[in-house]
Amino acid sequence: MSYKVVVDSCGDLTEGMKQSGKVESIPLSIQIENENIIDDDTFNQKEFLDKVAESQECPKSSCPSPERYMESYKCHADRIYVVTLSAELSGSYNSAVLGKSIYEEEYGEKKIHIFNSRSASVGETLIAQKIMECEEKGLSFEEVIETVDSYIEEQNTYFVLETLETLKKNGRLTGVKALVASALNIKPVMAATPQGTICQLGKSRGINKALAKMVDFVMEQVGNAEEKTLAISHCNCYERAVSVKKMLEDRGKFKEVIILDTRGISTMYASDGGIIVVV
Repeated sequence: MSYKVVVDSCGDLTEGMKQSGKVESIPLSIQIENENIIDDDTFNQKEFLDKVAESQECPKSSCPSPERYMESYKCHADRIYVVTLSAELSGSYNSAVLGKSIYEEEYGEKKIHIFNSRSASVGETLIAQKIMECEEKGLSFEEVIETVDSYIEEQNTYFVLETLETLKKNGRLTGVKALVASALNIKPVMAATPQGTICQLGKSRGINKALAKMVDFVMEQVGNAEEKTLAISHCNCYERAVSVKKMLEDRGKFKEVIILDTRGISTMYASDGGIIVVV
């Protein structure tokens, strides 16, 4: 009996996941000017950030097709778990579900479960990691689903970005009130709601104060930090991520801490200098 974890490319994979042979990344794509960029191993973060800085247009993203997901289900694995971007922010979840329907019409039933992360980036990473932990412990398909669903319910996602323009122009901030002018150097502290939409928790003048405020929110809500894995994703600002890690570890001991650089879709939305924290 074998398993496979399918993660859309907004999820920032660890080296262990890449080497495991158990995880497949399904690429989204990014459109900027007249160029279509596939978010796979060929993605070059520096080149992309340079293009964004030079362009008058805001980049846009496209989710994988149902057929692309269906192709990932055609494998020898007995059990397939899919982790997607929040269904409230992307069509990736619906594509994965439709891909399952198409697969089963053509090939018959198979144990395929699609998880709506209600998060993004390293939120997806931690969910994939939890699936792998459950499988390695020998849990049944149904037990893995139950355990991971409970984990998703408890997971919290936070972020502080240098700019919210890409999120705003792509319609990802509908319902978010009190967004303030960037001219004042006010940086909002943002988070995912339990439903997987985006909300504002607070704001501070300057990025460093906003990051400190984000750390306050994380530690207020974390509970049992020593039992939890903390994940930090950064867009081209490793030192900033290390600083946030130190602030958090000064306040509590975590089971494990992961720092990853954003991949294509996360880079597009986090923008240069963005920090995402999930626990």
